[in-house]
Amino acid sequence: MSATTVDLVDYDEAIRRYDPVLGIEVHVELGTRTKMFCAAEVEFGGEPNTQTTPVSLGLPGALPVVNAAAVEYAIRIGLALNCSIAESCRFARKNYFYPDVPKNFQTSQYDEPIAFDGYLDVELEDGTIFRVEIERAHMEEDAGKNTHVGGSTGRIHGAEYSLVDYNRAGIPLVEIVTRPIEGAGERAPEVARAYVQTLRDIFRALDVSEARMERGNVRADVNLSLRPTPESPLGTRTETKNVNSFRSIERAVRYEVSRQAAVLDAGEKVIQETRHWHEDTSITTSGRVKSDAEDYRYFPEPDLVPVAPSRAWVEEIRAGLPEMPAARRRRLQDEWQYADAEMRDVVNAGALDLIEATVAAGTSAAAARKWWMGELARRAKADEVELDALPITPAGVVELQTLVDSGRINDKIARQVLEAMLAGEGTAEEIVTAKGLEVVSDDGPLLAAIDDVLAAQPDIVEKIKGGNMGPIGAIIGGVMKATRGQADAGRVRELVMERIG
Repeated sequence: MSATTVDLVDYDEAIRRYDPVLGIEVHVELGTRTKMFCAAEVEFGGEPNTQTTPVSLGLPGALPVVNAAAVEYAIRIGLALNCSIAESCRFARKNYFYPDVPKNFQTSQYDEPIAFDGYLDVELEDGTIFRVEIERAHMEEDAGKNTHVGGSTGRIHGAEYSLVDYNRAGIPLVEIVTRPIEGAGERAPEVARAYVQTLRDIFRALDVSEARMERGNVRADVNLSLRPTPESPLGTRTETKNVNSFRSIERAVRYEVSRQAAVLDAGEKVIQETRHWHEDTSITTSGRVKSDAEDYRYFPEPDLVPVAPSRAWVEEIRAGLPEMPAARRRRLQDEWQYADAEMRDVVNAGALDLIEATVAAGTSAAAARKWWMGELARRAKADEVELDALPITPAGVVELQTLVDSGRINDKIARQVLEAMLAGEGTAEEIVTAKGLEVVSDDGPLLAAIDDVLAAQPDIVEKIKGGNMGPIGAIIGGVMKATRGQADAGRVRELVMERIG
């Protein structure tokens, strides 16, 4: 068994013999205009090393000043996580040496975080509520970004040289640290995923971050250890760093459970270390031996005064908090009268905001769900894009449904119109007009089509006259074909019965 290749224990077998304990550290990049301790602008995708100041570069004599907006955002997050907000807290220097940390220390919070002792109730896919205890949420600055050039892995080992971009250095972060998450059992991967996803939704609801994991706005470090029984002492943990998708969080937990079980089964000890998640191979590999807090030699930051948010300000922020995602989902489900399974499908598909906007624009919740979870969800899956990336708006869906509700088009025609809308051919109204797709409502053309179909199928007419109504579908189908699907099937049936009667 090597450091990178192990004979994994089957996940179910590992769970049968070991109890997993999680710990999750989530970093959220705050959406402030400037950095945590200086006036350098924050903008994603800028040219390397163009968003810096002497402070973010760690130049001698440069003094930091705390970003008040970042403090407010941190308090918002703490309150949303049911935390106590410190009456006074301070920053500390976390000392370590790496090229992306120009000062050779990171300004963070250690023993005095701004928020502490909270919890978050997480809803799993089957509706089960799992409570995650929050130890702390503290403010800090981000490091820069190293790019390792050459080699096959993109990591420092085997690289020819490295480049450092300090644009990210000093961007405000809040780090949220859980207490040991016990009792998840076989659902540990699902709990980890749901917890980070719930946090992401809260960040967006609070408007403190874009919270886009693919951009690194939200990054999760997943700690995991195994022990023989829930009553046993905690095992040695590993920390899988910077996992940047919900799916990968779930898969990383499953892999570490199976890997650590194999290590323990071989009579070896799990090493306390950081590990890297590899998206392409779905495995973790060893990074470095994990440092404990004392290794960072924390001491109070002498260039910053303590942060002491007044109780009046904290309560003002609390009063201004928006509706939290879980409460919003419950309210909307009640208003829309969706079943539990229907609502879970909507949330999992990322359709909640789209359906809410569609209902607000003027259609029923049932119709909004029909389009977004039906034709549009299938199209998004086929195109391998998110629902909100499709070239159609809630207002466009409402316009389409309004044409159906008015009787100008039927559902079959509406699907044709939708395809044309997605192809960029215009609005629903423009497409219906240009292609002449409006339902035939004049009885004259319908009667002519009915007479032709009846004349062509006298045997079916006789059966209907004899009381056998089954074959009437063939008559209606023939009329719909003759009118290119533009007839009202209900009206066709009425006219057929009048003709035969």
